[in-house]
Amino acid sequence: MNNCKNNKMKKCFVSALVLWLAALCSCVGVVQREVDICIYGGTASGVIAAYSARMTGKTVLLVEPSNYLGGMTTGGLGQTDIGNKYAVTGLARLFYRRIGTHYGKLEQWQFPPSVATNEINRFIADGDVETLFLHRIVSAKKKGTAIRHITLEHSKDASAPQVVVKAKQFIDCSYEGDLMARAGVSYFTGRESSGMFDESLNGVQLSVWHQFPDSIDPYRIEGDPSSGLCWGISDAALQPTGSGDRCIQAYNFRLCLTDNPAIRRPFEKPATYDPAKYELLARATRKMPPDINLYLLYSSGMPDFKYDVNNRGPLSTDMIGMNYDYPDGDYETRAKIWQEHVEYTKGLMYFMSHDERIPEKLRTKVNELGWAKDEFVDNDNFPTQLYVREARRLNGEYVMTQHNCQGDKTVDDGVGLAAYGMDSHNCQRIVVNGMVKNEGDVEVGGFPPYPVSYRSLTPKRHECTNLLVPVCVSSTHIAYGSIRMEPVFMVLGQSAAVAASLAVDAGCAVQDVDVVNLRQILQDNPYLDGSTPEIMVDDTDIDGIDNGGRWEKRFGANYKTSFMYSTNQL
Repeated sequence: MNNCKNNKMKKCFVSALVLWLAALCSCVGVVQREVDICIYGGTASGVIAAYSARMTGKTVLLVEPSNYLGGMTTGGLGQTDIGNKYAVTGLARLFYRRIGTHYGKLEQWQFPPSVATNEINRFIADGDVETLFLHRIVSAKKKGTAIRHITLEHSKDASAPQVVVKAKQFIDCSYEGDLMARAGVSYFTGRESSGMFDESLNGVQLSVWHQFPDSIDPYRIEGDPSSGLCWGISDAALQPTGSGDRCIQAYNFRLCLTDNPAIRRPFEKPATYDPAKYELLARATRKMPPDINLYLLYSSGMPDFKYDVNNRGPLSTDMIGMNYDYPDGDYETRAKIWQEHVEYTKGLMYFMSHDERIPEKLRTKVNELGWAKDEFVDNDNFPTQLYVREARRLNGEYVMTQHNCQGDKTVDDGVGLAAYGMDSHNCQRIVVNGMVKNEGDVEVGGFPPYPVSYRSLTPKRHECTNLLVPVCVSSTHIAYGSIRMEPVFMVLGQSAAVAASLAVDAGCAVQDVDVVNLRQILQDNPYLDGSTPEIMVDDTDIDGIDNGGRWEKRFGANYKTSFMYSTNQL
């Protein structure tokens, strides 16, 4: 972890509490901890939640199974999926404003991982948040409907003592929903059928986007079905549109690459390299132009000569169909899937830059890129977080659906706004009419920001009364495709922490928190430090402004649907 640079905090942040544990125990036994609020998962949402809980005056323990904080925000996703800036409020907005300050701007939505890491660490330092690294949940003990304590084990050292954390309130900010599951709370995985919640976009959807051209042969020996299917193709049959299944949208790593020779590290051949995994890509390039933008989505707005590289095209960084066992898998199963994604990704970049079946023009362009040597310096310049786009989803007091996203239904207890389009990556690669095809990609937007219900953060009352879930929120597969953006997770993390604090003060269940009061706090004190909040003036109120005739309506700034601009020099 980098040294904390905040002027307020002179001491270094200890990255693992090793000394603290050593002082409490010798080599065996159990370490006991008790706090007001325990947050599990050091994602950006978890960090914001922990900071928020500290700002409300509560004692807090943030538990992170890895060595790293920030999840995808610091793990490679530097090209922020905003949807609409109007939806990004509170401490989430402060985070992007602080990134902007780093670059001499009001706000910045594209950034390399190291810059994001510094700002995430700043929240930890400013809040003096006690953080326990390299610990993961083993079990949760409940009395009635309330979690009394959770038991943690060291993520890497089996001989280390277990840690038992007792808290009044718990918040699960992990991408996997592990605390939620250990607490016996019901949840969804996979895709619901379109009929379950009357959603036209859920279930099986044969892709239009990120698709193979027609007539790509699926067999190892082209034209010979007896040779078997190429790597990565499932033998499952295409089911009717809208059918439910256990398929999950693909995971990948968001790569931080550079074309600056001074900091560029070439793509090396991995020890486990298997070019057969990329045979379908070679076949696709015979029918597609050699334009890198058809095979890799890499941002042009990133500063510091760096690129956030994402999946694009028929076969890219998404490892389609290889994550089905991840959500409910044990830690060993997940570690195996994670490592398979690492090896696949490194192999892909080597294949695209070296294999002669890739057109020379494309190979040349890919070779202009390389790993950024000054990023992920303690992880071989490779991202620290697998993009777990979807795992478990809470089955809570309220289930967000496609109807909420598109405005057909709305809620009156919103504690955050979502604004991105319904976005599901492909879920499986199959044979359709003798051709290889991807299935599951959905990209439907065009709707304004919409509220995310507080009840979608709360389990069913009869299941648990002191747990909030702001990341694996209660939603269907397709609605989660819209909600699952890092700024939204941060907003909901703050909302969950303030709600948990109110529940501690009132001694009540999270389901009984006064949501009107919660919403008022979030509106009046968005940074939780008493500072004056920004005032968003709707252009429908423009008649009430003494504008001297120098206001004009403009579009395209992503604040609501339009904004009023004044040439007044203040």
